[in-house]
Amino acid sequence: MEKKNRLTTWILVALALGIVAGYILNSTMATPTSYSEAMSLITTMFLRLIKMIIAPLVFSTLVVGIARMGDASEVGRVGLKSLAWFFGASVVSLALGLVLVNIFRPGDALAGTLASTAASTANLATSSLTLKDFITHLIPVSIVDGMAKNEILQIVVFSLFFGLGAAAVGKKAEPMVDAIDGVAHVMLKVTGYVMQFAPLAVFAAVSGIIAKEGLVVLKTYGVFMAEFYFGIALLWGLLMFAGFLFLGKRIFDLMREVRGPTILAFSCASSEAAFPKTLEGLERFGVRNRIAAFVLPIGYSFNLDGSMMYCTFAAVFIAQAYGIELSLGTQMAMMAVLMLTSKGMAGVPRASLVVIAATLSQFNIPEAGLVLLLSIDHFLDMARSATNVIGNSIATAVVAKWEGELTHPSKDKDPALEPLT
Repeated sequence: MEKKNRLTTWILVALALGIVAGYILNSTMATPTSYSEAMSLITTMFLRLIKMIIAPLVFSTLVVGIARMGDASEVGRVGLKSLAWFFGASVVSLALGLVLVNIFRPGDALAGTLASTAASTANLATSSLTLKDFITHLIPVSIVDGMAKNEILQIVVFSLFFGLGAAAVGKKAEPMVDAIDGVAHVMLKVTGYVMQFAPLAVFAAVSGIIAKEGLVVLKTYGVFMAEFYFGIALLWGLLMFAGFLFLGKRIFDLMREVRGPTILAFSCASSEAAFPKTLEGLERFGVRNRIAAFVLPIGYSFNLDGSMMYCTFAAVFIAQAYGIELSLGTQMAMMAVLMLTSKGMAGVPRASLVVIAATLSQFNIPEAGLVLLLSIDHFLDMARSATNVIGNSIATAVVAKWEGELTHPSKDKDPALEPLT
């Protein structure tokens, strides 16, 4: 526990130093863009190390968990409970974004000033995310291809069938399951090694973006960002309250366990970077591995609470900036569209912006309005990513409680040394 807290402290220190260093470099360097590009290499290296871990970790832990469940009906029951929670959280997140953007109306300050806005959206694919796109992200043509591209949902689908097959075979599959169990333990140890580089990656990411954009970008969009961050804080409160209804006071223990992964996701603007440590934190909290390894990866595709709130908030903001008034019925239709299209976000680069672009085109809102968000998207993504970690952690713990698979935690337990049961 002391080692885990030390890493969290170093990440916070790196975050603060990154802001200071970025500001100084932006003020003193003639070409801060070169520094930003150099720092982006460090961030990219760290995120690639994390991505290197995810596919084997998800596959091994999920296969072992399902194989040791041994009952297809139990897998189906856990899956349905997970999806029920995800659906409820999605409705709350999308609705909260709509309510707040209509109360604050941040786009009104820009109304009438966008006639000459360039129609560049940084080459974002703005076509609608169709059912075909979703199926493509759901069912793998080849598990090797799915792992190579880190398509988490495809890995989950294959692991589900593979684990059920192993459970059906019985004793003959036990040596293979034990071997895969060993792979899972090795990957958890590898995660610990990779995480030692997290403070350096956080410093590089934050100092690079501040050096390039400067603090002025925060001042220009300060009101919008403040209102969005207020909404994120409110969403955290709602999620924690929902968790409290099922977990009681243990919700605060859960928040302590996932504090490190949440800070990491915030600092790197990547919830994916926090996946391995989130899994460990849930197991320390008392969620049995077979539940955590099953629910958490699904949540990364179906339960992106922060991203969904941002979609409604940003889409209506752009409409307001163009002076377009959306009726209540239109906004409800937009919410329904986002409920479906947001489920295809996993594995799509700059996913939230892609989903927003697709939604704008369907409701005749100029897609060029996305340029309003591009300069601050990194800072907004920090909040979205942290919220996704919180939402999925609470969802996993609640499903474990429903299943009677939530035990008393062992605070000094190393998940890499524990059996995956």
